Amino acid sequence: MDVYLPIANLSVNGLVIVLLGAGTGILSGLFGVGGGFLTTPLLIFYGVPPTVAAASAASQVTGASVSGVFTHRKRGGLDMQIGLVMVAGGVIGAGIGAALFSLLQALGQIDTVINILYVLLLGTIGALMGRESIQALRRQKGGRAPPPARRRHHPLVASLPLRWRFYKSGLYISPLAPLLLGVVTGTLTMLMGVGGGFILVPAMLYILGMSANVVVGTSLFQILFVTIVATMMHALTTKAVDIVLAALLLIGSVTGAQIGTRIALTAKPELLRLLLAAIVLAVALRMAFGLGIRPDEVYTVLPL
Repeated sequence: MDVYLPIANLSVNGLVIVLLGAGTGILSGLFGVGGGFLTTPLLIFYGVPPTVAAASAASQVTGASVSGVFTHRKRGGLDMQIGLVMVAGGVIGAGIGAALFSLLQALGQIDTVINILYVLLLGTIGALMGRESIQALRRQKGGRAPPPARRRHHPLVASLPLRWRFYKSGLYISPLAPLLLGVVTGTLTMLMGVGGGFILVPAMLYILGMSANVVVGTSLFQILFVTIVATMMHALTTKAVDIVLAALLLIGSVTGAQIGTRIALTAKPELLRLLLAAIVLAVALRMAFGLGIRPDEVYTVLPL
């Protein structure tokens, strides 16, 4: 079933794109993270231009985050106050990312930069996640109890001025910390088409010191609004959002997320994290390999 993507300017097998979205949706349901950080690389491997892949994946993440936000808010797992601060930072970051995207696009380096960012981020996160999973499995095998969880914000956060009380998260910190975190994730969302949950959740736990019961809901709240802004900015500035591609991905991801959630109920969390780490590292290595080989077409003539 061939489908023409007007912005990407190529024909693709629509069933393959739906299945790709379903695969990332299953990963999302299995591991509790958005599949955006894998959607863009997989689209690039399939032949979709990196600029279109990044811009269209952001819109897919928006649709996938809506139900999660309502679910977490209903059960009290959303800190609206800190979430709004992070959204404000994310909007600023999206503006910065849009300027960087346009500049790199004008210089002809945006595709290379997107690939390098993915190699660095996925490689680092995959390595850290794999190490943590292996340590947890060794503790289980040896019959040792896991170390007690400590919730404390980073010393750099404690040194920032203008402290506010975020009652839902149990924090008394400067709003500059979540604002800056929002700026970073907003910039990455614009450049890479990711929701940023795989960065937000660890940062909210270990840097901000937020209560674990509100981390996922607050992260999804920030992701929802920032990806909306990023999609609109891409549509108005880079013109790289392919609505046909985004719709096909969304159909697959919504279905896949339901399947992944059911599988996750019967699987061991440590083994799931190790599997995710292996997938992330494999994608990072494949992208690094792609950066080092000579492309089939050395020169590309762009239409005026």
